[in-house]
Formats: sequence, structure tokens, C-alpha cells
Amino acid sequence: MMPADAFPAPVVLWSKSEADRAGKPLLILLHGHGANEQDLFSLAELLPADFVVAAVRAPIATGPGFTWFPLTASIDYTLDAVMDASSYVLDWLDSVKANHPSVTLLGFSMGMAMATTMLRQRPADFAAVVGLSGFVVDAGPDTSFRDAQLDGTVPMFWGRDQQDPVITQDKIEFTMGWVRRHVKLTKVLYAGMWHGINQQEIGHVSEFLTHEVLNGRK
Repeated sequence: MMPADAFPAPVVLWSKSEADRAGKPLLILLHGHGANEQDLFSLAELLPADFVVAAVRAPIATGPGFTWFPLTASIDYTLDAVMDASSYVLDWLDSVKANHPSVTLLGFSMGMAMATTMLRQRPADFAAVVGLSGFVVDAGPDTSFRDAQLDGTVPMFWGRDQQDPVITQDKIEFTMGWVRRHVKLTKVLYAGMWHGINQQEIGHVSEFLTHEVLNGRK
């Protein structure tokens, strides 16, 4: 595992000024491989305005963007690198979460792997998870994951296109098995979206967040 100071200080884009954040539910956006914190930030205006949105930049520079953990050509990765990246975001989250009544995670592609890894490390800390065109990491027997505490009560939205050319079938199969056992799943398939996000999906995500997080607080 890498020491915490091996990574740069987190770069975060916020949808509201610091004075306007306190007491509002927090939605964290986790971008995909090779992107940056601005990649998903435009979604903030399409999602429920009740949320404070924070888009976090991954810590490792790659090409013109950033990545959460290194990938091989077949999008394989090491579990240690995944855990390092998860700790990076969780450490930052610990510094801000006291200001918010709930925390929800939204990750695209590799960002979905990040969001679900964070949930598996801290099952009681998140109101809901949104995964878009991504996957759940196969952690094997790693004991730092608390899957046994995920009893199907945490709401999770998983949207994808069956023709997605990026996420390999073995990762889809593992993810399918995991979500069926551990979360309260809303799963939607989209045609013609490939490895991306479309307007219909964002509409469904907005409805999911309103129903499962905002209305769930009332």
C-alpha cells in the first residue's frame, strides 16, 4: 500500500460555495480512466438541486487526464492500487462529511469500481451508489472488504449498454453476481449508448436519487 502522502492533495470541484454546503446531502462524482474532475461536473445541473455535488480528480496522471489506479491493456489492475485510490478519496471525505446529512457516490467506468470499493470498505457510510458503464472489482478473499455487512439495503443504480466495448465480460459477470447479493439494485440497460452516458440515463439517475435519497430522508 502507498503512504497517504504519496498522492497529491485532492482537487475537487464543488457545485456550491462553501457557505451554501452545510446541511445539504453530498453527491460525490468519480470520473473514469483518463478523464478529470470536469468530465462529469456538467451532470450537476441535470441532477436534483438539493444535493451539493463534489467532483473529485483521480490522483495519478495518465496522458492528458488522470486515473484512479493503473490499468493494463486488458483493463486489469492490482487490488493494492485500488485500495490506495479508495483510501485517497475516503481520507478526503472524512474531512468534509460532518457538514452533510448523507453521502452518495456516483462513478462512471473506473469511477464505478471506485464507488463500489468505497461502499465495500464502509458499508454504513453511504446513502446510495450510482454506477454508470462500469464494474465492481473482484477482491477475492481480501478481508478489508466488508461485503458481509451489505445485506441488500443500500440502494444502487447500475446503468449500462450490453454492447459496451470497454468493460469485459468477466467483469460484468462478477459485477452481476455481486450486486444481486449485496445491494438494493435498480438495473437499467440502454441501447446505442456504448461506453458512455446518455440523457435518458441521467433522467433515470435523477429519479433514483430523488426517490432513494431525498425522499428517503423525509
